[in-house]
Amino acid sequence: MPSELVRRAETKGYSAIALTDHVDSSNIDFVLPRIVKVCNVLNRHWKIRAIPGVEITHAPIQEIKSLVRFAKKRGAKIVIVHGETVSEPVIPGTNRAAIEAGCDILAHPGLITRKDMELAKLKGVCLELTTRKNHSSTNKRLFKMARSVGAKLVLNNDTHDGDDLVSLGQARRILKGIGASPAEIKAILSNSVELGTKK
Repeated sequence: MPSELVRRAETKGYSAIALTDHVDSSNIDFVLPRIVKVCNVLNRHWKIRAIPGVEITHAPIQEIKSLVRFAKKRGAKIVIVHGETVSEPVIPGTNRAAIEAGCDILAHPGLITRKDMELAKLKGVCLELTTRKNHSSTNKRLFKMARSVGAKLVLNNDTHDGDDLVSLGQARRILKGIGASPAEIKAILSNSVELGTKK
């Protein structure tokens, strides 16, 4: 439940968390208004900030742009597109379609091409380093390429339940483990905060 997840994040020391359930054209019009509603309720009563959003997942690439546009018009403050992770059969071309659509975060982009990463930098799309085990195998490659291109990275839990939430200390250790310097760790974590506080 969203309320439980937000409460668990608050007890772990989070000041904000985005609720971005998986959507496609079959359910975005149902899921998003409920996420917006629960975020509004929780933000009235709790100190932690709940940020409404969606993760467009396994959608036909021809639909991604209209889904991103729909989400932004209907109250999503963060729009994520599920990228071409190596652990799932995501449609080739999803990374490029998501970046061109102007999503906020391209989640677990797998073996993203340098050309797509350069486009992400140009369009201001953040690329996700994930703490989730089944998607994190390409984190080191993604980090090294982003470092050379200058693309913006965020660290995301990709939380499916409360046990997936990592502490700030764990986040720093994960980033250090892929070769990030203290300054780079600070920048990646700052990008995550900045994205969560945008209006």
